Amino acid sequence: MNPPSPPPPPPPATLAAPAPRTRPRFPADVAAELKAAGWHPGRWQIRQAEEWADTLAGHGGPTDVPHAVFPAAVEAWAEFGGLAFDLAGPGRQLARTPFLIDPLCGLHQPRTLADLGRALDTRVAPLGEEAYGQALLAIDEEGRVFSLDHTGEWFLGDSVDRAISALVLGTAPERLRTAEDAG
Repeated sequence: MNPPSPPPPPPPATLAAPAPRTRPRFPADVAAELKAAGWHPGRWQIRQAEEWADTLAGHGGPTDVPHAVFPAAVEAWAEFGGLAFDLAGPGRQLARTPFLIDPLCGLHQPRTLADLGRALDTRVAPLGEEAYGQALLAIDEEGRVFSLDHTGEWFLGDSVDRAISALVLGTAPERLRTAEDAG
């Protein structure tokens, strides 16, 4: 009986397949606007975010509606706070408008934000403003972003990234509706 044949030699070494590409965090045109506004990956202005949190938490008196301050808001303020986007002209679905990420834009709106929070069954904090104060930007505990203006409340995205992209690209937001409106 003959011994078994040795296994065949392994194939010659080849280059490993390239790792699959990960999707960029922002579309190129949004990334360019973010860079122009002063954002960069890893930006983290936590001291400024904490100052804003303290200012909001300390606003008003004992009988006033307090501002909500929670981790999703503080994280958004730390990464994007202070960025101003000077946009104009047509977007994908509607005209683009300038916006600013600064929670103090909503300093005097705690009742409005609390009312929205009750309707959504979550807490809501100020995020900034659109069109030089014509609309208030807000964020909830899950990181969803909304815009409130004289015509209603609008859903901008389920994250700050998506909301910024929607604002920069000029995509139409979804109007929030009550159960009676939807039925």
